[in-house]
Amino acid sequence: MFESEVQIRVRYAETDQMGYVYYGNYAAYYEVARTEVFRRLGIHYKEMEATGTMMPVLELKCKYIRPAKYDDLLTLKLILRHKPKGSRILFEYEVYNEEQVLLNVGETTMVFVSMESGRPTAVPDLIHQKLDSYFSE
Repeated sequence: MFESEVQIRVRYAETDQMGYVYYGNYAAYYEVARTEVFRRLGIHYKEMEATGTMMPVLELKCKYIRPAKYDDLLTLKLILRHKPKGSRILFEYEVYNEEQVLLNVGETTMVFVSMESGRPTAVPDLIHQKLDSYFSE
């Protein structure tokens, strides 16, 4: 299993009239977590796309437990419970406030797709190189 954390401070523009983080922003928070965690591992989306592979979202799930508010410092925990296989990778997320109260849980299933054909393709070797050691067979 692989876990990592990223912190995000809620900006005023991300809140609604009630002062809560607007629900649609959680998908963007998940993207920040994926991108930053991959960057730390030495996996860069831009480089992956330059080699002809993109990673669009196939499915998004999001459950709101408690609201996040303006200026909260959020901790987004990204979890990979399973080694990526085939053409898919499943990311799970937990979002906590500064008091470590769980606010939100979610997941995204991503698919590796050939930019040339537009069809699913195998998980790139670089992903396996960086992640496989975190999973026991």
